[in-house]
Amino acid sequence: MTASDPTAAPSAFDLEQRVDSVDTTLHSQRFAVIALGSNLGNRLDTLQGAVDALADTPGLKIKAVSAVYETEAVGGPAEQPAYYNAVVVLRTSLPPRDLLERGNAIEDAFGRVRTAHWGPRTLDVDILAYEGVVSEDPQLLLPHPRSHERVFVLAPWLDAQPDAELPGHGPVAGLLTALGGPEAQGVRRREDIRLTLPE
Repeated sequence: MTASDPTAAPSAFDLEQRVDSVDTTLHSQRFAVIALGSNLGNRLDTLQGAVDALADTPGLKIKAVSAVYETEAVGGPAEQPAYYNAVVVLRTSLPPRDLLERGNAIEDAFGRVRTAHWGPRTLDVDILAYEGVVSEDPQLLLPHPRSHERVFVLAPWLDAQPDAELPGHGPVAGLLTALGGPEAQGVRRREDIRLTLPE
């Protein structure tokens, strides 16, 4: 049998190495915070679908989901529909880049088309922060730039995680207060709709 034969029994060394790797992964879960946004199609169904898809991701456990906030579009083409925004707090053993790829795959599954910068979209899945990681990689900036300036990010984040801190900027509660509170910048909490965690 060749080494690539899936029926080949691993050597004792290989088996020990694999067990050690799995054990390390199980004990290295970290918190991450993901922002969801949608302003095309059935926005609520899209956000719920994104929550469900994240919950189905191996190596990821959702700990909290915020209320839904409706937000006027910021930047980009004029006369865009309003966004529904929410934040998901999770624990994961996925490294940041794998989590980013999963987020991109979920966007694609919901028909995300990347044309105009800050243009309307069926779904946005953005990593706001990943525990212990600061990244200046243009494809994966952590924490997410401009988060500290945006009520539509901070309000749902505080709702989902009252003790949240944005790395490099401090407590989310203080940042939100400095911007005028959870209803500044055309943001409002939707009390009539909500997202649910899959059972």
